[in-house]
Amino acid sequence: MSIEVQHVNKTFGTFKALDDVSLNFPDGELVALLGPSGCGKTTLLRVIAGLEYADSGRILLDGVDATEKDVRQRRVGFVFQHYALFRHMTVFENIAFGLRVRPRRERPSEKEIRAKVTRLLDLVQLGWVANRFPSQLSGGQRQRIALARALAVEPRVLLLDEPFGALDAKVRKELRRWLRTLHDELHISSIFVTHDQEEALEVSDRIVLVNKGRIEQIGSPRDIYETPATAFAYGFIGAVNEFRGKVEGGYVRVGDEKLHYDGQSFTDGQEVIAFSRPHDTEIVPDGQTADGVSARVNRILGNGSVARVELVANGEAREGRKDFFEVEIPGAEVQSLGLSAGQRVKLRGRKLSVFSNQNGNQTS
Repeated sequence: MSIEVQHVNKTFGTFKALDDVSLNFPDGELVALLGPSGCGKTTLLRVIAGLEYADSGRILLDGVDATEKDVRQRRVGFVFQHYALFRHMTVFENIAFGLRVRPRRERPSEKEIRAKVTRLLDLVQLGWVANRFPSQLSGGQRQRIALARALAVEPRVLLLDEPFGALDAKVRKELRRWLRTLHDELHISSIFVTHDQEEALEVSDRIVLVNKGRIEQIGSPRDIYETPATAFAYGFIGAVNEFRGKVEGGYVRVGDEKLHYDGQSFTDGQEVIAFSRPHDTEIVPDGQTADGVSARVNRILGNGSVARVELVANGEAREGRKDFFEVEIPGAEVQSLGLSAGQRVKLRGRKLSVFSNQNGNQTS
């Protein structure tokens, strides 16, 4: 089912949760709503579901206006972060609940209900826990049962609100892989909310990046990571080193030092933010280059083929905190550079992306 969001606004008191949001979700995609806490992504999901109503704007499901319809009429499946399973019901009865409370004329027979619940338990690979209670399951198992319950009512779209947020890292990774496989089997239109960049990049077909109630960027995981459209997008997606300064010729001046960049779109004196990914940042021994930002090696992490070098800018605090950088280099390079904790070096960006500090327009 396709979903279209047209100029949706939502305010809570004086707080603008959604600010003129327009989106189109094609049929069959798995889309991530990604952004920091409080950016409006869960509010948007609830407005699509019919759990919240927008102050203005429209929601279209398969081209039909569903703005005034309630959640049951919209036929959406909703999976919450904290499972929301009925503790006094068995797993089987939890999954069957949505079918049993349908109006009599729409309610399947008991035989049909049992057959459907059994199929769903097999689908989520938990047929053996049918007679257990939620308290007897692990967190990952509960979330899979919550998903089976959402699918039982044959929703036209599946909405998931940080479905793995309450789980530990290992289980979260396993369930991410499982959700992607399940989606590829079912091809049901799905939207999930997350603030975990790795989760969004790994699972989704498309990412909608949300910031302060507005859409910051829409694209494939690769597009979002490799060609971020704004300074916020660059800083939020993946690990990054950030340098703030002013343009001076073909350089970005950071304090008394400078970084070379290839772009020509800025005027001298313009305030900018320059970004470089850890694998695109170069460490040069102090005294061997005129350009670069001074830093001190804080820690060297990892002894394998790739080492992560953590550095402190100039070894000094700024505004009561220290600016940390991270560089990924081959393990052998640590030896060839003779790096050690406390050593002073310079950092340069092999690939430096520069944005205006005022409006986030990218130049290179």
